[in-house]
Amino acid sequence: MPDTKSEEFQFSGDALLGKVKEILHAGNVRRLIVKNEEGRVIVDMPLTVGVVGTLLAPQLAALGAIAALVLRGTIVIEKDAPSV
Repeated sequence: MPDTKSEEFQFSGDALLGKVKEILHAGNVRRLIVKNEEGRVIVDMPLTVGVVGTLLAPQLAALGAIAALVLRGTIVIEKDAPSV
């Protein structure tokens, strides 16, 4: 199993969907977790290599709906750590 590293990004309201799209466009994301401001996990979405476009459309639509309900929170992404 490859090593993974985590990164966290803060978001507020409608910025959630834009930030998620930016993160996914950067590539090599294995898992996406969205937490509300209390730290509760709202979305935990594993992403397999090669999942793009229409396969992500339902998840992005759900994130858009969540963004309308969550004022602030954290996006946690897990990436493959670079091999040495």
